Amino acid sequence: MVPTLSDIRAVVTDSTYTYRQRVAALANLAENLLEPPLVSPECAAALQERIICDMFEGNAPYRPRYLLPDYAKALVLGSDFLEIPPAEDFDDALAYLLIMYSQTPSITGYPVYFGDLDALLLPYVEGVSDAELHAKLRRFWMCLDRMFPDAFAHTNLSTVDNRVARMILRLERELLQVVPNISLKVDPALTSDDYLLDAVATVFACGKPHFINDVMMRGDLGPDYAAVSCYNSLKLGGGSHTLVRLNLKAAVLSSDGGVDDFLDATLPHFLGLTSELAESRIRFLVEESHFYDSNWLVSEGLLSLDRFSAMIGVFGLAEAVDTLMQREGQPGTYGHGEAADDLAYRITSTAAAWIADRPMPYCDGNGGRAFLHSQSGIDLDIGVTAGTRIPIGSEPPLIEHLRTVSRHHHLFASGVSDVLSFDETAVANPQAVVDVIRGAFASGMRDFTFNLDSNDFIRITGYLVRKSDLAKMPGARHGSTLLGAGSVADSHVLDRVVKRVVSHESSPGLGR
Repeated sequence: MVPTLSDIRAVVTDSTYTYRQRVAALANLAENLLEPPLVSPECAAALQERIICDMFEGNAPYRPRYLLPDYAKALVLGSDFLEIPPAEDFDDALAYLLIMYSQTPSITGYPVYFGDLDALLLPYVEGVSDAELHAKLRRFWMCLDRMFPDAFAHTNLSTVDNRVARMILRLERELLQVVPNISLKVDPALTSDDYLLDAVATVFACGKPHFINDVMMRGDLGPDYAAVSCYNSLKLGGGSHTLVRLNLKAAVLSSDGGVDDFLDATLPHFLGLTSELAESRIRFLVEESHFYDSNWLVSEGLLSLDRFSAMIGVFGLAEAVDTLMQREGQPGTYGHGEAADDLAYRITSTAAAWIADRPMPYCDGNGGRAFLHSQSGIDLDIGVTAGTRIPIGSEPPLIEHLRTVSRHHHLFASGVSDVLSFDETAVANPQAVVDVIRGAFASGMRDFTFNLDSNDFIRITGYLVRKSDLAKMPGARHGSTLLGAGSVADSHVLDRVVKRVVSHESSPGLGR
């Protein structure tokens, strides 16, 4: 829909926006006055019907969705564009990073990646006392939340225990901030239980960090990767041009065929239209808006076009499976029946094979192909389940839940996530949580995310909002709180089945 003067006036006069939120909203309206990148009438119709979705990225892509600059290179070499010399000490490193973040775009208007901050800062902490480290990093951490108030801004922590990572976890428990979102990379041999226990205790306090299967990620993306935004993993020095997605539920409902017809005809048809949409947006970004010809991050070698790809997401798997099972007259639903779970895997593996076979321009970061992505949903998704998750409120017991979803994870190199909600028994049994994480990764999970039911933080999809911030609505300092409010109201994220975790409950037998 083309914006009108009334739409613009509504933003200008809406007192619930902060200044920065108002400017971003006005910029989006201006962009959407333009015609979108050209696609076929069939693709445009599917987009209009929201069977496929452009994530409302805007009609004229002029910045990639996700950027992962090589901040370490910038700290070592300095920047001509920013007129900063190489960092010589810890204070330099902190200041230079904040300067670089202020000049790093993304689809949100804020950087979605702050770097693997413990690894970035470790070379500069020699001679810095623990007290100094705490004081300086605390101020930096507060700057991240106040200067970039968006829960999609993300950092990673290394697999190996170190003093900077430990201080970050401590500060997270002290400050209880929304920003940054955090992922901790886990290697079964390198990541100690003591380090994981500290991270688990931090989740109990503030819902962070996520946990990443580092071995699986390195196998798919190579050693230089990171998680950004919610939990989307991409190559360092590159990123993703765009993210488009296919509503599997809507695709099934678009026809009255059974399983074979869906897998042989309907699914490939809509994957083709989704890919067409992605290609049109990529070509506009690269060939017409010329982002990669003009941005300082590219000219200084912190980003490289050949490290970029694109993401084609799917969601609504649960509803697609359940509808097809009913049409075939078979019992069982996704997460609650072997036949339904097998059908779910047939759908995701078919989609993965199709996407892997479809060339995509300017996607050398993944061999000229897009990544298949399990898309975690947006606030407008009503009556449809995020990604490959089991519907909220119908989740089976812990081991069965993990066994069902982990089966799909190897297909989604750029990200797949399932949110588990634990009750207070977990607090008394942190080692059991560590055992569950290790067992889940050993059985093929790519990302592991859990939330404690009783703290102030709500895990929406891959990002967090605070219950206390929701109580302040309609005004909110974090723009992501506005999105979270919609999900709380319409997607029942507070109704997740809460799991008990006790000391004897580790994770043998997850494999399938």
